[in-house]
Order: sequence, then C-alpha cells, then structure tokens
Amino acid sequence: MRSATATITTTTTIKRCSWVRVDDPLMLQYHDREWGVPVHDDRRHFEFLVLEGAQAGLSWAIVLKKREGYRRAFQGFDPEKVARFSVRRIEKLVLNAEIIRNRMKIEAAVRNARAFLKIQEEFGSFDSYCWRFVDGRPKLNRWKIMRQIPATSPASDAFSKDLKHRGFSFVGSTVVYAHMQAVGMVNDHLVDCFRYREIRQPAYYFSEPSSSAGLSAGRK
Repeated sequence: MRSATATITTTTTIKRCSWVRVDDPLMLQYHDREWGVPVHDDRRHFEFLVLEGAQAGLSWAIVLKKREGYRRAFQGFDPEKVARFSVRRIEKLVLNAEIIRNRMKIEAAVRNARAFLKIQEEFGSFDSYCWRFVDGRPKLNRWKIMRQIPATSPASDAFSKDLKHRGFSFVGSTVVYAHMQAVGMVNDHLVDCFRYREIRQPAYYFSEPSSSAGLSAGRK
C-alpha cells in the first residue's frame, strides 16, 4: 500500500473520484487509504456506524474533522464501553465541543452499541452478520461519473430494515449504503480512479488500512 506521503504529493498526476477535494488533506488521505477497503474488524465497523449516524444531515467533512474528538469521547469506539454510558455521561457529551452536540445522535450511538453487542452474541461478530448482505464478498460496481452512484440499494434497504428491527436508529438506507461504501462491502470508486483497481486485489479483502483518517462515501 502506498504511503500517505506518496499519495498526497502526487495529487496532480493521480486520477481520483471527483468528490475528493485535493486541497483537504484529511479527505484526500481518507479516500486514498480507507474508503472502500474491506473491513473485517468489529471495532472499526462500530466506529463507522457512529460516525455515519453523526453525519446524517451534515457534511462528511465536518465529521471527518471531528473524528479524533469522537475517538476520545467514545472510548476508542469500544462498543462494550459505550453501551455502559450513563445518562450523566451522555449529558457531558452533549456539552463536548469536540463532537457534534446532537443529543438524539449521541443517545442513538449508545443504544446502537447495546444492539451491536447483541448481534455479536448472536452471530459471533458484527462482521459475520453484516457481510451476509453482500454474500460475503464486495460488490464491484462500474460507475463512470458521480451521478451514476446510487444513494441506496436493495442490499442497503434490507440491511437497514434488519438493523432497525434489532433496535438501531439513525440507520436509514442512505446511511447504511454510505456505511457499505466505507467498509468495502461495495466498491463505488469511479472506474478511472486509481483506487478502483487497487482495492480489487485479493490482498485487500482481509486487510485493515494502517491510517486512521476518514469515513464514508460518495462524499460530496
């Protein structure tokens, strides 16, 4: 995998998805190292679920800038710890300027942590549960322009419906499809983007990115 330095210093010669702002280092690094790489780590799945829920109705750039604040506020995205957050802890988070201070979203993250643990108990891991919605392998799309990329899919509809049935909130089909893009359940890089072919390689299917810089997809 190319280094962050190499990625960022060649912005004028590399073809990327058109939603990427090359003058935004966080967004650039997220696109070049994280977005669309298949995730098989439960804590990373939970991180993305928290951040995707936080992004609902907002710009992804805002969430990305607050990612480290979320990491501190949500105990390194450990679902077991978040599931134990008390009402008093939630009140403190509502006052925390390092994250998006939306009470409903914060409370949803705590509820979702509890539902997340129940899925782990039932399926052995959240990863085993969620990848069933794409039959265990990334769905490879072939989009040429941004407007071809959908906001939802039949798989995200089914995934969203099941999550809601299990007690999750802020997991509408649009949010869930963004999550699927982020964790590599679908490859929605444009076909002329250098990452489209890179993350098709088998070496990526069971690997985790070394960077900790970003989140979900078709970001505009």
